[in-house]
Amino acid sequence: QVQLVESGGGLVQPGGSLRLSCAASGSIFSIYTMAWYRQAPGKQRESVATITRNSITTYTSSVKGRFTISRDNAKNTVYLQMNSLKPEDTAVYYCNIWPPTSSWGQGTQVTVSS
Repeated sequence: QVQLVESGGGLVQPGGSLRLSCAASGSIFSIYTMAWYRQAPGKQRESVATITRNSITTYTSSVKGRFTISRDNAKNTVYLQMNSLKPEDTAVYYCNIWPPTSSWGQGTQVTVSS
């Protein structure tokens, strides 16, 4: 089972940038499609971006062109570069495999506010 630890969140002004990291345990990390998810207050958790083991990526429409998902299989880490952040990006961000297991990390809070 893969264990996941997210980091890199914080408070940022609209238009700012953040880079999230997700460190995964387990020697078979490289075979999984990985994904970033987010959950805003009062809303369901949603998928934001996915990346296959061969680094093919997909994005939900609301972040396309602003967010970039990447991975470093040698470091068992997946990243989410978030640019041009908007208040509606405020949420707790999680990583997991795709499709997700029931085991979630603690997430990292991203707050976009002036």
